[in-house]
Amino acid sequence: MLDLVNFIAFLAVTGYAVYLFAHLVYSRVTFIRLGKKSNLKEDTKQRVNEIIVNVFGQKKLMKDPKSGIMHVVMFYGFIILQLGAIELIIKGFLKGFVYPLGAAHAFFSISQEVTAFLVLLAVLYAYYRRYIEKLKRLKRGLKSGLVIIFLTTLMISVFLTLAFEHLWVGYVGFVAYAPISSAIAGLFAWMSPGAAAVMFYISWWLHLLTLLTFLVYVPQSKHAHLFFAPVNVAIRDTKPVGKLTSIDFEDETQETYGVGKIEDFRQNQLVDLYACVECGRCTNMCPASGTGKTLSPMDLIVKMRDHLTEKGAVVTSRTPWMPGFVFPGSKGNQLALQASEVAATSEVSPIEALEYNVNLIGDVITEEELWACTTCRNCEDQCPVANEHVEKIVDMRRYLVLTEGSMPHEATRYFQNIERQSNPWGINRKERIKWREEREDIEVPTVNEIEEFDYLFWVGSMGSFDKRSQKIAQSFAKILNVAGVKFAILGNEERNSGDTARRMGNEFLFQQLAQENIANFQAYEVKKIVTIDPHAYNTFKHEYPEFGLEAEIYHHTELIHQLIQEGRIKPTKEVKEAIAYHDSCYMGRYNEVYDIPREILKSIPGVQVLEMERNREDAMCCGAGGGMMWMEETQGKRVNVERTEQALSLKPTTIGSNCPYCLTMLSDGTKAKEVEEQVKTLDIAEIVEKSL
Repeated sequence: MLDLVNFIAFLAVTGYAVYLFAHLVYSRVTFIRLGKKSNLKEDTKQRVNEIIVNVFGQKKLMKDPKSGIMHVVMFYGFIILQLGAIELIIKGFLKGFVYPLGAAHAFFSISQEVTAFLVLLAVLYAYYRRYIEKLKRLKRGLKSGLVIIFLTTLMISVFLTLAFEHLWVGYVGFVAYAPISSAIAGLFAWMSPGAAAVMFYISWWLHLLTLLTFLVYVPQSKHAHLFFAPVNVAIRDTKPVGKLTSIDFEDETQETYGVGKIEDFRQNQLVDLYACVECGRCTNMCPASGTGKTLSPMDLIVKMRDHLTEKGAVVTSRTPWMPGFVFPGSKGNQLALQASEVAATSEVSPIEALEYNVNLIGDVITEEELWACTTCRNCEDQCPVANEHVEKIVDMRRYLVLTEGSMPHEATRYFQNIERQSNPWGINRKERIKWREEREDIEVPTVNEIEEFDYLFWVGSMGSFDKRSQKIAQSFAKILNVAGVKFAILGNEERNSGDTARRMGNEFLFQQLAQENIANFQAYEVKKIVTIDPHAYNTFKHEYPEFGLEAEIYHHTELIHQLIQEGRIKPTKEVKEAIAYHDSCYMGRYNEVYDIPREILKSIPGVQVLEMERNREDAMCCGAGGGMMWMEETQGKRVNVERTEQALSLKPTTIGSNCPYCLTMLSDGTKAKEVEEQVKTLDIAEIVEKSL
């Protein structure tokens, strides 16, 4: 009779928990489906590889080895323990049940106990990291603590259930293949089989109820990532990292441009929100957050997630939390109930009837946050669940710029200068070619002054107009002359690449410039383009092909490296410099070019390469990207000063880079620290020229 009652209670409790879990997950799936269709490419092979590397391989998590190992133990531990959990549940109905594995069951048993013990250690370490070490990037509070309590209770209840089972079926002492549970049983060896049976069922129900409570809790918490993160990795865009999705301006059905409402995001972008684990890795590496700006990539995602959940409850009338229970900090269930009543009795939409007028931009995400982003992708590179923050920020900037006409005055001036003179300063476009006249020892023909050329040298606005960056262009031209490379420039026909305008939200201006530039390339039958500007390099290589560009794209460091390898230039003169090398974001995280610049520097006699603590994919942004070069920083510390201080801590004689924007920011940084006389700032091309 008791067995029947136990079984019926099990079915009732488990059935209700599974129902709640399904309701909660389906509610969130419904909210995600409010977004626009994703239109993803199939790319099955790449998606499978992403899952293998980032889900099963836990690659991103291992960027922080301590937390990474802890999560690997938990991840694989729970996979292994699922088989044991099924056996444990069956034990509640069949006394002493074990899988019919024969002698092999001993190996299964010890694997379960060792795994449960390792998971318990990992959970305790998680507690230590969060509450004792107090890792800055981790939140502390009830919701974070609940998970630790759940997991600890699950592991301990496993050992207690098995221990009391030993006593119930007949205690035989210490068992090598069940070392932990049999050792615990030894502490209760005085207990009668009847009492052990009672304690077995108490422990068994404790384990089951904890497991089911955790199951119901997970979709309502940040631990929804257990389900959404693998999906997020699987359905992420397979386009080149950082490549932005274009707006179709010929689509006459579009009433607004960019994202002004949460449902304007694509569905795969909304999956990001529920995949977030709130680990804080993104914010920990963000140059804006790290220097006291309002922007926190993690908070950006969390606030949009909560907004989607709340607005989704209104639009769909589905409760996002457990029926009859309002999750702390949310009014989702109340809104869903009201929306349901409105839908049944009113002809107007729940949004109108409830006067739900929470604006995504302004109420949820501030404009200050959006304009603080440097688009460096440090956040995305760190994210273990493949969240993409930058495109969301750019999408919202697009709404402000193209739909609302709302932007900082510096951005307005920038766009006007680009439109009128095709450069950020508004300098007469006819002066674009003058940089080549500053040095008599270089030959820089235009496309109209030479019959044929192998490379089009795209100088860019910085190399053409900025006095400091002109020296980079001149040094690179000298290197090409020494190597005998046939090249030409567009001269005054060159326009702005449009990259910065795009990332500042002016997609229309970007597409206009892209089409004009591509038409120019085609008119001169350009097959290879080399540039000193990583931003132009990235947009030419990954974004222009969508608009018709067919050409090989090179960064000047790539071509210099190739020329050294071919023996066409030979750095022989000693350059006695200790160089703190700075990785630019658009060559590094956007294009994974890390080794080439270092190999160039190491090939120069006398050069000592110094690595900053944050280098390669972890390198901190200089602060110029995303249009920040042209806007004032009004909050916190200047990003370029922070990065310069990191370089100066190595006591270099030179700070080296491969980007004119970075070099400008670092030069300004040395001036701010009043060390410009002691520490030089040089581009790799300038350093190479010194050695020729």
